[in-house]
Amino acid sequence: MFLRLGTVAFGGPVAHTAMMREELVRRRGWVSDERFVDLMGATNLIPGPNSTELAIHLGYDRARGRGLLLAGLCFILPAALIVTALAWAYVEYGDTPSAVWLLYGVVPAVLAIVAWALVALLRAVLKSVWLGLLAVAGLAAYLLGVHELVVLFGGAALAGLVRAASRGGRHALLAPLAVLFPDPTAGQLGQLFVTMVKIGSVLYGSGYVLLAFLQGDLVDRLGWVTQQQLLDAVSIGQVTPGPVFTTATFLGYLVAGLPGAFLATVGIFLPSFVFVGLLTRITDRLRSSPWTSTMLDGLNATALALMAGVSWQLGRSALADGWTLGIFAVTLLLMWRTRLNSAWYVGGGAAAGILLGLLGWA
Repeated sequence: MFLRLGTVAFGGPVAHTAMMREELVRRRGWVSDERFVDLMGATNLIPGPNSTELAIHLGYDRARGRGLLLAGLCFILPAALIVTALAWAYVEYGDTPSAVWLLYGVVPAVLAIVAWALVALLRAVLKSVWLGLLAVAGLAAYLLGVHELVVLFGGAALAGLVRAASRGGRHALLAPLAVLFPDPTAGQLGQLFVTMVKIGSVLYGSGYVLLAFLQGDLVDRLGWVTQQQLLDAVSIGQVTPGPVFTTATFLGYLVAGLPGAFLATVGIFLPSFVFVGLLTRITDRLRSSPWTSTMLDGLNATALALMAGVSWQLGRSALADGWTLGIFAVTLLLMWRTRLNSAWYVGGGAAAGILLGLLGWA
């Protein structure tokens, strides 16, 4: 299942999360909405690609250690292979195949999957009027330009403060410990691997934050790729399915061919497996304690607000005409009336986009 999701999961972390919810909660019933949002909130506490970490944690919930490894690897592998092939085409021919028509149809279908998930998750996350108000405040803050990490941790902290005020208690907030890495001094492959491990270990935030880290290390400090190559790599990471962090796969190929692509991929995702492995030991305790449970509720409410904010921004640009609105509406209708796996919805959107492009209507 995660292999299929990694093949069709276009649209970035918000879309990946919605597709996982569709498959594991709605279709298969492996986890409840309440458990799903708790895992979603918990993965926001650690650095790295959140949707990939959610897949890893869901795999652990299903089959413990073997599930952890299998879910993560299967979700990452399709994107890594696709990006490696595109990197080869880029090096050989100086360009990559266009995906404009494909994305024209895929993005509205993915947005419909996200919208359906958001409506369903509202019941699990917004357990009180207070949490509803917190979610609205989080959405407003995000749309006004407040950084997503401030929104997430602000929601958790505010929920904790409200609980403390209501109980008359005292509290302390733990600041994350920054991990410092010395500059690697080994050969190029060793440098590449350690650099990607470093980025995967400390990176919070969106793909734009990833861009800043890659710019600082690969362009400015090491001089291995040009600014244009970095932008091309980020573009490929955005338009291919699966984790956006496979941008590192593309850059690894540019630096050192297939060995570089492999080591860059392993390096940037390895910390996620370690962090989730550690997180699995405390996730249940977060919900069992009244104090941390309150903070997790606040985190979940603002995480849902961020999903809504990102979806709104994507919808404003993607639902630009009657055809895209039609694909969005038909996908929503199918999700309401059927229980097909999400690959069919994405595949149908892709086919519609390609057909409209060939007919000259897109």
